[in-house]
Parts: sequence; structure tokens; C-alpha cells
Amino acid sequence: MTDKLTIEEVYKAKDVLKDVARHPRLVPTKICGDAEIYLKPECLQHTGSFKLRGAYYKISQLTPEEKKRGVIACSAGNHAQGVALGATRNGIKSLICLPAGAPISKVEATKHYGAEVCLVPGVYDDAYAKAIELRDKHGYTFVHPFDDPLVIAGQGTIGLEILEEMPDVEEIVVPIGGGGLISGLAFAVKTLRPDVKIYGVQAEGAPSMAESLKLHRMIHLNSVSTIADGIAVKEPGVNTFDLVNRYVDDIVTVSEDEIAAAILYLIEKQKLVAEGAGAVPVAAVMAGKIPVKGKKVVCLVSGGNIDVNTLNRVIARGLKVGGRLLTLTIDLADKPGQLSGVCNVIANLGANVVSINHERTGNTHAINDCIIRVELETRNHEHVEQIKKALHENGYKIIG
Repeated sequence: MTDKLTIEEVYKAKDVLKDVARHPRLVPTKICGDAEIYLKPECLQHTGSFKLRGAYYKISQLTPEEKKRGVIACSAGNHAQGVALGATRNGIKSLICLPAGAPISKVEATKHYGAEVCLVPGVYDDAYAKAIELRDKHGYTFVHPFDDPLVIAGQGTIGLEILEEMPDVEEIVVPIGGGGLISGLAFAVKTLRPDVKIYGVQAEGAPSMAESLKLHRMIHLNSVSTIADGIAVKEPGVNTFDLVNRYVDDIVTVSEDEIAAAILYLIEKQKLVAEGAGAVPVAAVMAGKIPVKGKKVVCLVSGGNIDVNTLNRVIARGLKVGGRLLTLTIDLADKPGQLSGVCNVIANLGANVVSINHERTGNTHAINDCIIRVELETRNHEHVEQIKKALHENGYKIIG
């Protein structure tokens, strides 16, 4: 069905969305010193994600009969909110199937926008199967989260906006789950500017599109596992696989630690809250996985709907990855003054003690020894090594 996607359709979507979607301006950033890096903050979009664009445009093009029957969709959370808002604004009933493990914030937001929610055990693909079952049973119109030419056209409007604001852009880095976003953006950009490089990024725990392109055929992963729940998709779409194969220059993957570090960077340095899926382009650039040296690059921060509890864990992980949070386990002689000595070494090097746990029953080398676990706030990896070296030089044994 990719022959149904035209640049005229993307421009039509742009016109429909001009008074519906926000159009976040590019934000310059200092991710690396040898390239001009900008962020396209779709995390500031209505519903907190780019998904509103494709969902709203698809719904706007339904026939009166289709609108009367209502719509159904499946989603990891963001598409759900886009469909819910789009349907409600058009006076249409919507039913959304979400994975039971979707963040509570996304579930509640979907209800807030006016949709009825059906929670389905499993991941996105299980929610998809349930949505198809209910579509066939009740006659709803199915709004696919990524494998639909009209949805893809709606997402492609982001590419038009980037080219209008930055005509000399050289590279665009985009998250990939099912592939709807990068398909629309890459099609629009490459149609108008074939020289622009388009790079996709997936989580290491959900590399369905990357593996499919490597094997030159669509594959279905047995399982996916990543904090980037918005791109945790087991299998790419038929249309998106074709479009990515034709228009995307390369796909890389990033680890959970790299994603956490990127989320932390965006919060601290850019004052932007990004979910895992939204942070993967920044993670790829920070980790040196995209060839950006000397280039003018846009990283698409696709969404900011991260669960608060998840965010707390991600920040802690990001701090540890960046050498900002250190936990040490030290074997000490159980006698007066030992703990004070450890604290003095730490204080003299400017680290801050967050917590101390003292155990007399741990696995120590001597009966009269004890174990302490100290959690510290540190500056960076170099600071961490200074602290470890100073403790060692003062006779303290670090065992973990």
C-alpha cells in the first residue's frame, strides 16, 4: 500500500493539522562539540507525543459511516492518547486496547481524553490481536499505530517542519518502533531533499526493524524488553518495512544504560522530560553511534510520556552510568573510629554521603570485621576513581 503515500498527501495532512497539532521549534544543544545538534521536541506536543499527528489525520479522513461506527486502536500508550483526543474532537466513540503493563500515566491519560480502555495481558502485539478481534466483532474502524498510509502521512509532517525551519539540515535521527514515524519523515524528507541522511534508532531489547533489514525480510521477535516501552514492538509493519528499506540510510541500537543517560541529559541540560523511546536518538548521538562529526543534525525527541515511578528509577540508573552516584561495599575492622575514617576520606574529596548501611553479620574475611555499604553523590567517573584510590591508600578494603 506504500504506493498510496504521496508527498501531496503529506502536505494535505500538514494543512489539516495546522490548527490541531503544536509545531515545536528546533532547540540547539551541546550533546557533542564537533557537530551542530538540534532537538525537535515532540515531547511538547499535545498528548505529549508525535502520535497525535498520524492518528488525527487518519480519523479526519474517515467517511461519515465510518465515523458513526466509531474507531478502535491498539497502542503501548502514545498512539492511544492521539486516537482518543482525535476521536473526541471529531465527536467519535473510541475504544483503545493497551498492553496490561502500559504505564499507569498513559492508561489514565487515554481515559482522560475520552476513550474507553481495554487492558490486554502481554505487549503491544497482544493488544493488536485483541483490537482486530473486537474490530471484526463490532464493526469499528481500526486506526493502526504505524502501518497505515494516512497515519504515516500525518507523521511525515514533522519532516516538512524540519526542512522549513532548517533547509540546510544534513542528518535526522529518529526513533523506530513499528516504523510509522521514520517512514513518514524519511519519505517526506527524501522526496524533497534526497541528500539528507536519515538514521533510525532502536532499543537493543527490541530491534525488530534492525534485524529485519539485516536479514532482508520481516522477522517477528519472540519477546521484547526495554524501558523504551513506546518502541517495544515485536514486528515491523509491511508498509513501514518497505519504506524504511527504501528511504532510511542506517539503523543503530542503544542499550538501557545509554537510554537512561540520555533521559538524564535531557532533563538536566535541556529541561525536557523524554520517555525512553523519545530519548533514543540522543542516546545514539551521545554514544557515538551516529556519524555526526561536522554535520548539522536534528534529533527527534518523539515523546515525553514517562511514568513518574519509571523516571525515578531511570534517573538513578543514569546517575550511576554517568559516575554521579556510587555505591561502595567496604570490609572494615569492627572497632571505634573506622567508619569515621572512611567518612573523612570521602569528605576530603568532596563527595556527599547519601546513605550508610552497617552490617556485622555479612560475609567478611575476619570474625571481628564488619561490612559497610556507602552510597555517594559524585561528580564523574574520574571523581569515583579518586575516591576508590584514596580509600585503598588509607588501608580500606573495597569488596564491591
